Amino acid sequence: MDLFVAKDVTKRYATQTALDMVSINVPENSIYGLLGPNGAGKTSLIRIINQITAPDQGELFIRGEKLHPKHTAMIGYLPEERGLYKKMPVGEQAMYLAQLKGVHAHEAQKRLKTLFEKFEIQDWWGKKVEELSKGMQQKVQFIVTIVHQPQLLIFDEPFSGFDPINATLIRDEILELRKNGATVIFSTHNMSSVEELCDDIALINKSKKILEGRVNDIKKTYRSNSYELSFTGFTGDISTILPSDFKLLSQIEDEKVSTVKIKLPLDEKPNALLQSVIPYLEVVAFKEVLPSMNDIFIEKVQEKPEEISANLTE
Repeated sequence: MDLFVAKDVTKRYATQTALDMVSINVPENSIYGLLGPNGAGKTSLIRIINQITAPDQGELFIRGEKLHPKHTAMIGYLPEERGLYKKMPVGEQAMYLAQLKGVHAHEAQKRLKTLFEKFEIQDWWGKKVEELSKGMQQKVQFIVTIVHQPQLLIFDEPFSGFDPINATLIRDEILELRKNGATVIFSTHNMSSVEELCDDIALINKSKKILEGRVNDIKKTYRSNSYELSFTGFTGDISTILPSDFKLLSQIEDEKVSTVKIKLPLDEKPNALLQSVIPYLEVVAFKEVLPSMNDIFIEKVQEKPEEISANLTE
């Protein structure tokens, strides 16, 4: 079941088209990656979902109902450009924003106390926002985004400004939120985060959706028939024992185990690779190498318009 659906959404600004007939389906209780280069249209779609702006064409639905101002309480939005009142005490501000989202004061204080302790910023309750480091401010912004326990969370570059330790803390919390029933739309340029977190993705480029699906399925679709082989008992250039149409992509030699990556012709079976090398070496490990989301992202964004149209109609 889809928690959120956008159908044929179009948005124009003067002579510029930000979104051109974009449709996405966000499954309930999933982490959905909204990807694309700068200026692709991601932020325009996020603003429309949050009802900051309206589409020129198309429809949006939450739980089967047409998007309405009442659904604002169901959504938590962490924008890329953070916005906190610099002169206002942290705790007072968090309480104010929680109550704006419909959480009663007593319950808001209880939830915030738990979250401040979890994120190790309880000592900053009475401090002004301007006294906090950028990372601490980011934590406060994240907390006020999730405090009303929204069903749909939208995170735009949520790891921006965090050191590795705090980025891990935020990542783990996002996974915990999904585990507890939340649905997440996650916009980022960090493809390693996509690999690690996302169940499904949509790729938008130049205002059009050019790819959508489950991450694992997409990686399998764009497989290149490449394999990683680890072995012992052979030194030197392994390409000398490979068929001429097998391409050696990389070779790392070690005192004990060497590892190579080899690309086979698309119509060749992996057994052919094993049969060609087994007489000369001892195989330690063998696995298919699927393309990374970063590789797929670059390939799709660099496609010519006619190639994109052909792929979408297949």
